[in-house]
Amino acid sequence: MDTTPNLDLPYIAAAQAQKHVTHNEAIRALDAVVQLSVRDRTLTSPPGSPVDGDRHIIAAGATGAWSGHDLEIAAWQDGAWAFYAPAEGWIAWVAGEAALLAFDGADWISAPASAALQSVPMVGINTTADTTNRLAVASAATLFNHAGAGHQHKINKNSAADTASLLLQTGLSGRAEIGLTGNDDLTVKVSADGSIWSEAIVIDGSTGRVGIGTPAPDFPVEVRDTQA
Repeated sequence: MDTTPNLDLPYIAAAQAQKHVTHNEAIRALDAVVQLSVRDRTLTSPPGSPVDGDRHIIAAGATGAWSGHDLEIAAWQDGAWAFYAPAEGWIAWVAGEAALLAFDGADWISAPASAALQSVPMVGINTTADTTNRLAVASAATLFNHAGAGHQHKINKNSAADTASLLLQTGLSGRAEIGLTGNDDLTVKVSADGSIWSEAIVIDGSTGRVGIGTPAPDFPVEVRDTQA
């Protein structure tokens, strides 16, 4: 094998004369394709006044000095154009568009930034996520904005006996909880220590009755004083 399998860099053969020529050829190739940033991807022929080190992704239908090198990397090196054929998985930054591209084996496509976040086991933003809190955010505020109309924040549970709620904490210890806690009634709970909880308000999921101090109101609004 005379070249490397991935970047096609030339090896220096045993007892080879002028080893520096082969070595420099490999260095020039590395300089062109490593940390790849190109000026553009729309040209089909060379620009008029290239600067040493300029790189371009050649658009389809190349002509002139670029003819036959569609989709390759054209690099202006030492006063001449050098061409490097991309392999599947190559990434390139297009400076003129401030865009990241990936070569899929047939074409340069926009690298989908969101794809890396699909089905990931956990995400920590400015903090560390864990197997319980798989999405963790440490921030002064969190914004969930609309996309042109309304916006819903959804918390789904598996069954009525499970919990879907908003838990408000102090020092990671619960102080108030609002949601469906162990049933399908809307409940507001409070706690002074995070261990002992009191149901302050219950709205019956079937009747809409509101109970204050009682979990089973018999009237549209029922208030009971449970203090001794």
